[in-house]
Amino acid sequence: MASPEQLELRFEPDWPAAQREPVRQPPAPPRDPQGAGPGPVSPPPAAATVATPRPDPLPPGARWRVVSTDQQDIGFVLLRSRRRTIGFVITDDGLRVTAPNWVTLAQVDDAVREKSRWILAKLREWQARKEQLAMADTRWQAGGQLPYLGKRIVLGLAADCRQPFLSGDANAPRDGDTLWLPLPADASSARVRDAAQSWLQQRADAWFGARLAYFLQRTGLKIRRWRLSSAATRWGSCTSDGSIMLNWRLIHFAPDIIDYVIAHELAHLREMNHSQNFWTEVGNILPGFESAKDVLRRYDPASLPLL
Repeated sequence: MASPEQLELRFEPDWPAAQREPVRQPPAPPRDPQGAGPGPVSPPPAAATVATPRPDPLPPGARWRVVSTDQQDIGFVLLRSRRRTIGFVITDDGLRVTAPNWVTLAQVDDAVREKSRWILAKLREWQARKEQLAMADTRWQAGGQLPYLGKRIVLGLAADCRQPFLSGDANAPRDGDTLWLPLPADASSARVRDAAQSWLQQRADAWFGARLAYFLQRTGLKIRRWRLSSAATRWGSCTSDGSIMLNWRLIHFAPDIIDYVIAHELAHLREMNHSQNFWTEVGNILPGFESAKDVLRRYDPASLPLL
């Protein structure tokens, strides 16, 4: 049974090509040039090797391949489809190649070699961004601050409380509200982080579920199911069978940003593409979505919005 088609709302920073290389036709056999040009230029110093580990498990129907290139070996996930071109995308798991069913493995390998410089450059950029995020100085301690529904709340520790609670209205927070966590004053930063994120995920589940219900009732659309995700490059996704995933970190943003992502994914129930008809559908579900779209594209799902 074929897996349902899936479309994703990804983080796309401002640098060209973002995570995705434009699709290309399968490679044609090389032709010998007429006449020899100048001798080859000495290559620049070799860049550091980029790890391309095999994801476990592989996506359904995928196979793992490793290709030797002039720079290094590149491992990638290979998927087959009825598309007419070979596509390359950098995902959380590394390089993913989607190729037509009729393209040979040798042609796929040649395509990867031809695009190896682009592939390795994008893998290095993604790796550097993850390292920057890992080094970010988030203060997971009493007095630390973090965004919640577009407002900046303060972390507080109270060993005598039984469960986390916000000092203000959790559905309408204000800057300076305190999120009290049931932890001792000397709790480690890891415990504070885990407790705060657990509360945020619970709030995300409640908020997203309520907003989904609102839009489904208003539009008459139906979904099969939805769930939270913690992807590092995707804000949301929708499959052709009506399954929706929403990144729990959206709970950091103001409600209009969350509504935009929900409208984006619901629009895919009618348009499984990003055509003009799709964006018209987004506008029908959420008029004036453009400003929220512009705000969201500045942020990486693995980072916190700057408020």
